[in-house]
Amino acid sequence: MHKAGFVNIIGLPNVGKSTLLNALVQQRLSIISPKAQTTRHRILGMVNEDDYQIVFSDTPGFINQPAYKLQKNMNDFVLGSFEDADVLMFVTDKFQSLEDQAHLIKLVNESKTPCFVVLNKIDLYQKTEQEALVAQWKQTIPRCEVIPLSAASGINTKKVVKKIVELLPESPAYYDKEHLTDRNLRFIVSEIVREKIFLNYTHEIPYSAQVEVETFKEEEKIDRIRCIIYVERESQKAIIIGNKGASLKKTGTEARLEIEAFTGKKVFLELFVKVKDKWRNDESTLKKFGYS
Repeated sequence: MHKAGFVNIIGLPNVGKSTLLNALVQQRLSIISPKAQTTRHRILGMVNEDDYQIVFSDTPGFINQPAYKLQKNMNDFVLGSFEDADVLMFVTDKFQSLEDQAHLIKLVNESKTPCFVVLNKIDLYQKTEQEALVAQWKQTIPRCEVIPLSAASGINTKKVVKKIVELLPESPAYYDKEHLTDRNLRFIVSEIVREKIFLNYTHEIPYSAQVEVETFKEEEKIDRIRCIIYVERESQKAIIIGNKGASLKKTGTEARLEIEAFTGKKVFLELFVKVKDKWRNDESTLKKFGYS
């Protein structure tokens, strides 16, 4: 008997959904930063064994009051994940209030899809604190089993995989078992560059930036990649570039090193910055960037 199914990871921004996906598939597929709303797309990551395939789906953090069409479309990715899941994983931690999570709690309680409440970051809890939170979530979403874990340190992640396999339906694999994700290398490169922007810049800059791979030329010994970083204003463009190009060079160097580590190949990376006014509220641009 072979089992396979889709396990969709949901929760508020910054609860550790992307870190959890990476820990479960044991590969760095989703970008991570300390800032909220780093993830913008649904990203699939696969765990493959002889008798099962788990297709994990990392979703953007649900935003209770979206300010842009981009954020509304990100929320649509989350809501869509309720429709195609075989198992739901609702990720939370001690830093999120029940009030802020009320809409997601309501949706999970109304859903008939098997689910787990994943209480993340337990390495930051006192024992009594963890016990109280487990009891609270058992009462809040009674139909879901509560699993405390730490995605960052790997505590209990193997336990989660075993429990998920028990719930998967009998099915052939949905994807080639040699694949780790549904995303191509161009997408992963753009996400790596965007992650470095989140890590190197503050305030509105990371949220106003979008990265597009313009050209990707694979040669025998080196990959030559040209990326465009789009921002919304000329002032943001100046900040991205920095004094004499220093900030952009730092971002490019960090991204290049990570891309090389991911591909195992030398990379020549060029970054250019362009202004695209109010792109986060422009439906045609959002469609071009894959947000609809």
